[in-house]
Amino acid sequence: MTVYTVGGAVRDRLLGLPVKDRDYVIVGTTADDMVRRGFKPVGKDFPVFLHPQTHEEYALARTERKQGRGYTGFVVHATPEVTLEEDLARRDLTINAIAEAADGRLIDPYHGVADLKAGVLRHVSQAFVEDPVRILRLARFAGRFGFTVAPDTLQLMQQMVADGEVDHLVAERVWQEWAKGLMSDNPARMIEVLQQCGALARLAPELAALFGVPQPASHHPEVDTGLHILLCMQRAACLEANLAVRWAVLLHDLGKGVTPEDEWPRHVKHEVTGMPLVDAICQRYRVPGDCRDLAVMTCREHLNIHRFAELRAATKLDVLERCDAFRKPQRFADLLLACKCDAQGRTGFEFSPYSQRNNWLQVLAAAQSVNSGEIAQQCKDPTHIKESIRLARLDAIKQLSLDV
Repeated sequence: MTVYTVGGAVRDRLLGLPVKDRDYVIVGTTADDMVRRGFKPVGKDFPVFLHPQTHEEYALARTERKQGRGYTGFVVHATPEVTLEEDLARRDLTINAIAEAADGRLIDPYHGVADLKAGVLRHVSQAFVEDPVRILRLARFAGRFGFTVAPDTLQLMQQMVADGEVDHLVAERVWQEWAKGLMSDNPARMIEVLQQCGALARLAPELAALFGVPQPASHHPEVDTGLHILLCMQRAACLEANLAVRWAVLLHDLGKGVTPEDEWPRHVKHEVTGMPLVDAICQRYRVPGDCRDLAVMTCREHLNIHRFAELRAATKLDVLERCDAFRKPQRFADLLLACKCDAQGRTGFEFSPYSQRNNWLQVLAAAQSVNSGEIAQQCKDPTHIKESIRLARLDAIKQLSLDV
């Protein structure tokens, strides 16, 4: 049998990136022979094995034939006669269809090295259409590497969307790709690609609806809200925000897609209409609770956070209480970072000061300085404890002297 390194390990090494995981393809043997050699079978539907010492994945060279819709229902054919070229042909992109022999020789039948050098994402064959997850993976790679999409590949993706393939994706798999793509260096690029091929309108119509919706004249009239979201996402990446913050930034303006523009100012109408949309998309893809909670909170509160100087002390305390900032100060800090990304998500404002973040943290610190236990002990009527603590916190906030 002959062993080849394949896929991401080869791609990343050629790009000069750290290689985290290595996958191997074996040509010229059988599953029974692998077991006799001590390999442990782990693939129920695919002939994948773990090495007895390194526990790295080794797969038999195989071909696949689609049966059904979505990304399941593949009939796998793995025999010693399947060639390396046939195995590589079933892969999604040319940059992932490069193999490396034990002596370092590259086997590149689909010109993946040339596409790596050119920065192009290109499908290997028409088999690309058989797995709609590949649309998400390609968009994620666009965000990770900053590559362009080959015109014929983009056209193929658009046809897949038109044929309804993305409608059959499993929620958990969609979220998995979202999460990886959002944590890339260029998450906005992922959203752009999904928008260009039409998949965004199927996967997240609430988000797709923002493209073409103008920003308020006081914000940035020359761009629409969709572009604003992309700029916000880039700020989140530059600030190395965590996944929850990036997800919140992505969804914070959903209400603008369903709210007339003349109802935006002061009435926070788009925040009210946006929260159910945020919750709906989070439920659709079974988003983890920390990401869902911060996204809903950011949608609801980001205008209040921006308007720090205009709010009375009591209103500021209301915001802290609604956000459960006393019990979850780190989540409140994440909210402030998401709001900073929103404020700086405008061309020419990327590095503008955002004093609101520091001011809110000082307000929280002042309110936290109140000794709740001491107040509770001194309060003769237990029913008055909560209000007494609130009044003490309010007084601490009023005594702050901030440069706003």
